[in-house]
Amino acid sequence: MKMVAPWTRFYSNSCCLCCHVRTGTILLGVWYLIINAVVLLILLSALADPDQYHFSSSELGGDFEFMDDANMCIAIAVSLLMILICAMATYGAYKQHAAWIIPFFCYQIFDFALNTLVAVTVLVYPNSIQEYIRQLPPNFPYRDDIMSVNPTCLVLIILLFISIILTFKGYLISCVWNCYRYINGRNSSDVLVYVTSNDTTVLLPPYDDATVNGAAKEPPPPYVSA
Repeated sequence: MKMVAPWTRFYSNSCCLCCHVRTGTILLGVWYLIINAVVLLILLSALADPDQYHFSSSELGGDFEFMDDANMCIAIAVSLLMILICAMATYGAYKQHAAWIIPFFCYQIFDFALNTLVAVTVLVYPNSIQEYIRQLPPNFPYRDDIMSVNPTCLVLIILLFISIILTFKGYLISCVWNCYRYINGRNSSDVLVYVTSNDTTVLLPPYDDATVNGAAKEPPPPYVSA
């Protein structure tokens, strides 16, 4: 005998490494949280000491400031927002609050759309890769090796790399979406399915309805001895 909810039959509750979608979403939220926390620490250190992000002309062939103060403040604000979104997703998956996962899911959709636009741009304008590589500093690692690669092969390699990234991101999106559906269905499900040993399913009414209907029935007549 086994009690299962009907919404568990329409999608998978497991993700990579055979763990539950809740566990996978918690791990994903913690991973993004750590990454954004590291980025925030780097930005704060760069804001405290801006000279370490100013490169001389001997290094880049001209004065180039990596980020000014305005862009640095914007990047810090974005990092703080991402930390908040990741923390909400982790807390929502752990405490089974489906609404807390929605901002993180929207961020995943936005990130997937941006990567898709990059892939479309590379496919439509393949010469843009070569132009971008030419604008890199002369001492950029492997710049000359990349320039020597056949442009068609370089485009195919980049498209293959982006396709792998998009596939992985799409899988993570499906894991978070399944976690949202699992938590939302678990919190809103009122009807359970009773599965018997002979594969016969019986729908059980909600507990409140069963209680009300049972109380509405008239009591049996009093017992009279013969």
